[in-house]
Amino acid sequence: MHFTVAIPTYNGASRLPKLLEQLRTQVNTEDLVWEIIIVDNNSKDNTAEVVRQYQANWPEPYPLRYCLETEQGAAFARQRAIREAKGELIGFVDDDNLPDTNWVAAAYTFGKEHPKAGAYGGQIHGDFEVEPPENFKRIKSFLAIRERGEKLHLYEPDNLNLPPGAALVVRKQAWCECVPIRPTLQGRVGEKMLVGDDYEPLLYIHKAGWEIWYNPAMHTYHQIPQRRLEKDYLLSLIRGCGLTICHLRMINAKIWQKPIIMARIMLGSLRRAILHLLKYRWKVKTDLIAACEMEFHLSSFASPFYFIKTSLVSQFVGYTGKKKHPKNAGDV
Repeated sequence: MHFTVAIPTYNGASRLPKLLEQLRTQVNTEDLVWEIIIVDNNSKDNTAEVVRQYQANWPEPYPLRYCLETEQGAAFARQRAIREAKGELIGFVDDDNLPDTNWVAAAYTFGKEHPKAGAYGGQIHGDFEVEPPENFKRIKSFLAIRERGEKLHLYEPDNLNLPPGAALVVRKQAWCECVPIRPTLQGRVGEKMLVGDDYEPLLYIHKAGWEIWYNPAMHTYHQIPQRRLEKDYLLSLIRGCGLTICHLRMINAKIWQKPIIMARIMLGSLRRAILHLLKYRWKVKTDLIAACEMEFHLSSFASPFYFIKTSLVSQFVGYTGKKKHPKNAGDV
């Protein structure tokens, strides 16, 4: 099989219909053998019922499959999708993404033309329910918006310059050869907004020598409701991004490099926080964008401490034998 569209979802019953209808409008796929897999990450709503209704009336030549992944976290949903996918290329589409009508064709064509590409992403545009705040462009990347122009280019993983997990295409061979089964970063679980789970596998893929590309021919629209533009949500999201900086920096680091990396993160983040405060002063309290940027600097500064804390907890859990193992449930 050529291509798999994998849709990890949690409580996505209200969002999936719009996405599935959009996928049914894909063009230039007549010569492709492809499929859609929905990975239900232990939803509490009627996601499974919605998918079953679609399956019962699915006239398309490409199959619509469903599987349940009960271990919570987007990272585990992606791992399940990799195991289930039959395509040589796998396009991850979040349930709030709307890919353009030629997205599948453009994604597959790029993968065939660039055999060394282990992963690649395209343009992600914001589809806002309400008008975003002034100067929102300064923080738009935190909401997985990528508008990097029309020129094809390589990302720079060593600088944590990477495509987000939304509308990301990976080569199954690269993932299976390079990415550990148990991720360090699990994704947002419950009230925890820790992210970086989409960057972690890309760093492993990059370390093994695969290329990671930006393909401007792939367009996706990220639906952003009003609540995701509210201060509490944005600060929580950005705090989660900052706290995982040290984790990500450590993935491909040698042991002797780790103390140096932690020191550089702390000093660099502290410097940026001080300069930011000098530039905006009292506005870091009243201006939403300035407040978000300050939150990122401060949480990045704290990320080495968070890395040490979570590493100690992980070692203790492993020592006491309480470490969880992945559980899979049925598939339809």
